Amino acid sequence: MLRDDGKKMRTERHVRLFRNGRNQAIRIPREFELEGDEALIRREGSRLVIEPIQKDGLLSVLATLTSIEEDFADMDASLPALDDVEF
Repeated sequence: MLRDDGKKMRTERHVRLFRNGRNQAIRIPREFELEGDEALIRREGSRLVIEPIQKDGLLSVLATLTSIEEDFADMDASLPALDDVEF
C-alpha cells in the first residue's frame, strides 16, 4: 500500500494502550487516521475492528425517498390569476 507521497505505508505498528477516565484508549498513528469524526468498533474474536462511518451525501439520501402519492390542496385556488393583478 502506498501513501500519497509514493512511499510504502506500514500495515501494522506497535502502540500502547492507556486509560482515559474509565475507558481504555489508544492513540491512532497518523498513517492509520480515519476520515470523519465518528467510527464503529466491533470485536471479532480477539481483534477489535474500527471502521469510519461513511455519511451519505444529500443526493444519495434523496435517491432513497419514495414519491408522495397524496394530493395537496390548491392553496392558490382562491387567489386572482397573475394576469389580473395590477402593480
